[in-house]
Amino acid sequence: MENVILHVEGMSCGHCVKAVESSVGELKGVDTVKVDLNRKEVKVAFDASSVKLDQIKETIDDQGYEVKS
Repeated sequence: MENVILHVEGMSCGHCVKAVESSVGELKGVDTVKVDLNRKEVKVAFDASSVKLDQIKETIDDQGYEVKS
């Protein structure tokens, strides 16, 4: 299992949290997703043999938020 913390701009409310956590959580290979609005962070635990980090970032981008590296 790999763990990553992504800095994400544009999240501001509970709807944002739900959108990111549910969309990323649906990806095959993602174990856990936790959004911290105050820090503008998304913590993801995932199996790198099943899902790539770029797929996770793209999924967040598709929800309308910007992943900062």
